[in-house]
Amino acid sequence: MMLIKIYKAMRNKNLIKLVLVFASAGLIFACVPARQFEEVKEAKESCETERDDLKRNNETLTTENNELQAQLDKMMIDKNALVTDTAIKGNAYRTLTVQYDKINELYDQLLENQEKLRQGADADAQKAMALLQETREELQRKEDELRALEARLNQERANLDAMKIQIDLKEKELEDQIAKTRELEAILSAKDSVMNALRQTVADALVNFEGNGLTVTMKDGKVYVSLEEQLLFKSGKWDVDPKGVQALKNLAGVLEDNPDINIMIEGHTDELAYGGNGNITDNWDLSVKRATSIVKILLDNSSIDPKRLTAAGRSSYLPVDPAKTPEARAKNRRTEIILTPKLDALYELMNE
Repeated sequence: MMLIKIYKAMRNKNLIKLVLVFASAGLIFACVPARQFEEVKEAKESCETERDDLKRNNETLTTENNELQAQLDKMMIDKNALVTDTAIKGNAYRTLTVQYDKINELYDQLLENQEKLRQGADADAQKAMALLQETREELQRKEDELRALEARLNQERANLDAMKIQIDLKEKELEDQIAKTRELEAILSAKDSVMNALRQTVADALVNFEGNGLTVTMKDGKVYVSLEEQLLFKSGKWDVDPKGVQALKNLAGVLEDNPDINIMIEGHTDELAYGGNGNITDNWDLSVKRATSIVKILLDNSSIDPKRLTAAGRSSYLPVDPAKTPEARAKNRRTEIILTPKLDALYELMNE
């Protein structure tokens, strides 16, 4: 549905104009107390930390999957060894059973011979009795061995059944981990696709401004709309020029159609000291004042939920070009509108 909306927005020329106006308005900086700036800064750092946490969680799940697979492989080897050992003991059990039957048969024969020997000489009778006793003892030993082997065989079967249960549990756990990992990867992939589509939509909406102080890029899963000072403000001022207002209006239309995107407006200056007067005392004040001005233009020209918007001033401490030349300073005097996807679905899945 989001891509369809984006497609309609691209075909709607009036909406494209609104998006361009919105992009210009986002570059105005507002005077915000230092405490509010810190809160904004913390919100941005929290967003980056959450993104890193997601990557680490994805790596942790992959490591756990590999460990579970290794455990499953070892258990399968143990299972096969147990099955082989059980088969050997089963063969031994059957052999003892045959021997037992033969001994029983021999015993019966001895009993018959004993009866005959009683009719013969006493010496022969005593020998037969001794042989009979020996046979009885041997038979008893075989019976004891048979019972012991049967007990061991039953224990091996119980161990095998327990091993099968453990293997089934490990396989189920591994399947759940794999399914969860795939779901996480699918959500991340979908977010990347949405952000790529959003980048293209924003670029299309602001196509008339690209090359005139405006660029649209994507980095770390976020869309960056960078507007140079010349497109939005006069030197040392925070009132947005009409051309910049139009660009911000165009951008506002796109952001209005994408409610699952959070919006950060950052003001940046060069390192030269602010030379104005009034309630603006330095580059910190100027950068915040410009960011807030852009927020107001976005809100005035769309139905964007204000909770999605954050205004921040970065002064001169995040330059894109550290050189001390007029060209470098012109690049550094800019406003960046950073579009970040909401990751609520990922957090819910990770907490399950």
